[in-house]
Formats: sequence, structure tokens, C-alpha cells
Amino acid sequence: HVQLVESGGGSVQAGGSLSISCTVSGGASNTCGMNWFCQAIGKQREWVSSITSDGSTSYADSVKGRFTIAKGSDRDTVTLQMNSLKPEDTAMYYCKTVGRIHGVCVLRAEIWGQGTQVTVS
Repeated sequence: HVQLVESGGGSVQAGGSLSISCTVSGGASNTCGMNWFCQAIGKQREWVSSITSDGSTSYADSVKGRFTIAKGSDRDTVTLQMNSLKPEDTAMYYCKTVGRIHGVCVLRAEIWGQGTQVTVS
């Protein structure tokens, strides 16, 4: 049973940096890639960044050049390094993956973490 746990959120002043992580329990080999989303109060959840199983990365225009997504050496952790933070980056950040069943990525088998709060003042 795969679960995702985010960590590392907190408060920082504008221009500062934070690193948030998503740890997969139950085996990253049972998942396909990793995605970060954010949701500010009163707004819809938005896609932030993704990393595929082979390490390809992509970013929303709003964070390109400031955020970096990467897999940890243990392969069970994905980190989002956030630099040059802006007040508009304030949101709850969620990681999401999809399950891999018998070697096939099942898009409807979404797995979400509980979220970690990032506040930029």
C-alpha cells in the first residue's frame, strides 16, 4: 500500500528558499513519476512541477527558473527546492503520483500526500 508523506514546509521571507520533500512508503517502484501541486486559500489546486520515472522534469511557467524538482539518492524521496520565493508562492503544497500495477502506470490510481504549508511573507 503506497503512501506519500510531505515534509519541510514552513515560513520564509520573500526572496528566501525552502526545500520540501515527498517520501514514498510502500516502494517508489510501485509508482510512476511524481508531481507537485499547490493550492492557495480560495484558489484551485495548480500544477507546479513534475519528474518522470526516467528523470525528465517540467515546471509551471510561474516557477520556472526558481524551483527545482529532483529525486533523492534513495529513490523513494522527491524534493522540490524553492528559491527566490514570492508571497504569491504561499500555498499548501501536495505531492501526487499514480500507481504502477503489473508494470503499467494506471492514471486513475492517483495517490496524494497530505500537504505541507509554505508561507512567504
